[in-house]
Amino acid sequence: MSSATLTQPAADARITLRGHLRHTGALVRRNLLWIRQDPESMFDALAMPIVFTLLFVYVFGGSIGQALGGGQDGYVQYVIPGMIAMMSMTLSQGVGTGFSQDFNSGVMDRFRSLPIGRGSVLFAKISVELMRMLFATSVLMVVAVLVGFEIHSWPGLFAAVGLSTVFASSIMWVFLTLGVILKSAQSVQAMGFLVLFPLQFGSSIFAPTQSMPGWLQTFTDYNPLSTLADAARGLMVGGPVAHDLWVTLAWSVLITAVAAPVAIHKFRTKN
Repeated sequence: MSSATLTQPAADARITLRGHLRHTGALVRRNLLWIRQDPESMFDALAMPIVFTLLFVYVFGGSIGQALGGGQDGYVQYVIPGMIAMMSMTLSQGVGTGFSQDFNSGVMDRFRSLPIGRGSVLFAKISVELMRMLFATSVLMVVAVLVGFEIHSWPGLFAAVGLSTVFASSIMWVFLTLGVILKSAQSVQAMGFLVLFPLQFGSSIFAPTQSMPGWLQTFTDYNPLSTLADAARGLMVGGPVAHDLWVTLAWSVLITAVAAPVAIHKFRTKN
């Protein structure tokens, strides 16, 4: 390990909070300019909410909606809050793949040679990915209204989006860690798929869990995406909120407390 790497924590300690904020703002601007030069990087945030909404509403909405007792219209009211939860998880993967690409292209070597806070690089990445997630959520809600979703409570909608943003920021620390540890963006994407697939479909996002086998219901009970989807559903459509809200926040704090220090440490010490 180089002597420069050993002195990085000390260098970070000499940077004031104002300095960290200034560095983070500059890096956020750099990432936004990169998106402006490469608008195709926003394609997933634009296409994903459209494709998934149309797919689940018109392919599965009739059958699942009948089971819910409200037909396709009832399923729209059920699935849209869940899809807000899905966006928070799916788009979080992009922060890890982008981080890995920056390492492989040499951009991170340049950043780590500058007198900036190492945490600023990570916080800037998370900030821009949260902006992408909010853009995708806006697209989702436009499509949702077009297919018949009724917004019962605007404050509830904003609260649900805020809760999904908090949870997404915690998950992004996990994918940042993967982006530092794994050697390629493809590896991060593959690992992300293995994590995302069971969490998303083994939850209450797309269908109620009552008809699932007992062992799978146990998994969904502890799945943070289930509590996030149920909390968003309660806030936007009506129903119990408090328990799912606090459990989701507890998951967010726990994941951040574990993953954020690991991601920052791995970034500082990576050769």
